[in-house]
Amino acid sequence: MKVPSPGESITEVEIAQWLVADGDYVEKDQAIAEVDSDKATLELPAEVSGIITLKAEEGEAVSVGQVVCLIDTEGTPKDGQNTPPPVVENVPAAEEEVVEAQADQNYATGSASPAAKKIITEKGMDFESVIGTGRNGRVTKEDAIKALPSMGTAPLGSNRGEERKKLSMLRRKVAERLVAVKNETAMLTTFNEADMAPIFALRKKYKEFFIEKHGVSLGFMSFFTKAVVRALKIYPDVNSMIDGDYKIAYDYCDISVAVSGPKGLMVPVVRSADDLSFREIEQEIKRLAIRARDGQITVDDMTGGTFTISNGGVFGSMLSTPIINPPQSGILGMHNIVERPVAIDGKVVIRPMMYLALSYDHRIIDGKESVGFLVALKDALESPVEFLMDNDIEKALEL
Repeated sequence: MKVPSPGESITEVEIAQWLVADGDYVEKDQAIAEVDSDKATLELPAEVSGIITLKAEEGEAVSVGQVVCLIDTEGTPKDGQNTPPPVVENVPAAEEEVVEAQADQNYATGSASPAAKKIITEKGMDFESVIGTGRNGRVTKEDAIKALPSMGTAPLGSNRGEERKKLSMLRRKVAERLVAVKNETAMLTTFNEADMAPIFALRKKYKEFFIEKHGVSLGFMSFFTKAVVRALKIYPDVNSMIDGDYKIAYDYCDISVAVSGPKGLMVPVVRSADDLSFREIEQEIKRLAIRARDGQITVDDMTGGTFTISNGGVFGSMLSTPIINPPQSGILGMHNIVERPVAIDGKVVIRPMMYLALSYDHRIIDGKESVGFLVALKDALESPVEFLMDNDIEKALEL
């Protein structure tokens, strides 16, 4: 089997995890591996049924089109089991004994190879502190490279461990992109706050009718998406991007929504959000969230997007400065809703308040537009019936 292309412009993937062992019997279309690209984690299904022989290691980077496993279609499960014992290398017993004897002669159990000794000495470490993974427990050059000097003496009786794990290709690409954003854009963040009481009242009154009629909850994200779309229409510079010496402006709103998945943060896109109703937005966000949770998000799901919404409030974040999702020019950070005393009509009252943060690329978006965008967003959230529902709640919610 060769590595299929997971998407346009992707030439290399990484074997994140083999889901089967060498020598297992696999069924056609059975997931045999998870592969990481710089955009998503995808499952690799078996093309045929048979006994599998793995040709790539976990963590190994492989090119698109490279052979990563062989499947013997004439192989069958043994004794009714789908996972027969792993295939043993065909090494003559006498030759095996010679190899073992030579290894014992070269390095005693637990000792280090010459290259490993040199590295350990340069690090100023004790040879006994390095655990060997070579034959008979000898310390290899790789063991010496990975070994870390002691960070001080641990208290007696303490049990302290650490794990060295390579970042996935997706996580490494995210890190690379985020650092690039900080270095290559003039990113600023502006703040405001919104009184969420009107939306609380709407959800309390209509949420049962909404879920009974449409099968999805009436959440905050549909209100925020609608409010963002309205603000983007008023301030189109926030819905644009820089491409060299040119500005690309969009007359549609593809809203990227940051969701947490098992492989980390994913940012699938709600397409043409400006044409969707409350019901359609909630259904699409639910669909994308389930795909992210189940590890089924594809490159196509995350490609594009003209503006991003990130809801750190679900994790308890009070305030943050979100980082722009390139090549977009703006990202909205939503935060937790906290009851706070505020002054309304000269009186102090308790209201459910949320801080709003807009990070933007100052090369293309001026302060006037960024502040105006947040004010327009605040107006829509505090008067949703007027600005988001055209004063017809039942029609807007399709009840």
